[in-house]
Amino acid sequence: MTSSTQTAADLSKDIARVFAAQQENQWNVKATGAAERKAKLAKLKAAVEAHADDIVKAVLEDTRKPEGEIRVTEVLNIVGNIQLNIDSLEDWMAPTEVTPSKNPNDKARIVYEARGVCLVLGPWNFPLGLTLGPVAAAVAAGNCCIVKLTDLCPATARVAAQIIGEVFPENEVAVFEGDVSVAEALLELPFNHIFFTGSTRVGKIVMAAAAKHLASVTLELGGKSPVIIDDGADVGAIGAALAGAKQFNGGQACICPDYVFVKEDQKDALVESFKTNVQNNLYGDDGALKKESIAQVVNKGNFNRVKGLFDDAVAQGATVAVGGTFEEADLTVHPTLLTDVTPQMKILQEEIFAPLLPVMTYDTLDQAIGYIEARDKPLALYVFSPDEANVQKVLDRTSSGGVTVNGVFSHYLENRLPFGGVNGSGMGSYHGYFGFKAFSHERAIYLHQ
Repeated sequence: MTSSTQTAADLSKDIARVFAAQQENQWNVKATGAAERKAKLAKLKAAVEAHADDIVKAVLEDTRKPEGEIRVTEVLNIVGNIQLNIDSLEDWMAPTEVTPSKNPNDKARIVYEARGVCLVLGPWNFPLGLTLGPVAAAVAAGNCCIVKLTDLCPATARVAAQIIGEVFPENEVAVFEGDVSVAEALLELPFNHIFFTGSTRVGKIVMAAAAKHLASVTLELGGKSPVIIDDGADVGAIGAALAGAKQFNGGQACICPDYVFVKEDQKDALVESFKTNVQNNLYGDDGALKKESIAQVVNKGNFNRVKGLFDDAVAQGATVAVGGTFEEADLTVHPTLLTDVTPQMKILQEEIFAPLLPVMTYDTLDQAIGYIEARDKPLALYVFSPDEANVQKVLDRTSSGGVTVNGVFSHYLENRLPFGGVNGSGMGSYHGYFGFKAFSHERAIYLHQ
């Protein structure tokens, strides 16, 4: 809805006008039934499908993601998510009947009602997928919402504005384009709920803004997601899985494995497996990296940050076991595995968000668990072990947003599970039914007979 020629004053007036229109219209939208909401979702799904090629073109313009990844994360996942909302909405909206404890002859129920006017702030790593997913949940729950995509992906934001503009009137769902000043202006408004996906640092800003109006929040953040490789685990398969995970979107995913614990006698096998997978998937016979097969780092600032983490680790004694090549001209980081890493290194103190993976060795499971316990709760935790008792011990003694055992990403991909963080890695959850709940208020109703 915004343009590069719009003045700050005009933008402020435009935001205020649309917000006021949504505040007035929220009661009409809240009162809609499942059939009306499903029709809107079906129209949104059709618009995404119709603009699939436009979406791919825009994301390619904003990033250098492999086209196959774009179609999966920015088109197919969105379509599948919208369809799940359509298929399940009647069940999700159905009131939960409760038998009163003091007078069973009375009636009581829990009704899911819309929160009202919501703000959805999207990230840059999956700019459309992680924006339209929450929008679909907000619509399913009967809300109005304003959407702001990241300014790092302006072409994708334009396509999002076109899609949403074709489907919804602006007094129900509207997109505002622009830089961080637009997001700041939006955060001044008394939204009923704010859904933010991004860094922990910005998440704190969003939460502080929400607190001014006592708005509820869903914060989808990140953190340092650990991997524990236990005795007896198939290190060859694990190395390949971790290499694939770090190649996905160039390691720029909030659930990406961020560091690994492995036994000393398994380390070499892990390195070899990681290296073999990278070589087979990303390098040609001439030894050159096939850059169309891995996303670049999003911008120069992040490239320099990642290079700084690498340089600091190497200066403090880390060994470059795989990769280690940085190409500043096109912001390319080759998949890299670092061993001999110690907690004093910066690479173990902040989320990496790139295809770098530091490896530490450990002697006992308690040692690895203690390290994780002493740090902020991560968004994801990965345990590879054939020993159910050891897996349970890790689950009992740690906390994280979600866990995948003997695999990667699966807890995120299963949309019948809630996805979200805890404390420093986030607040609240979504996906499927849990997205509907995130944008709903559970209203208690008691009826005397």
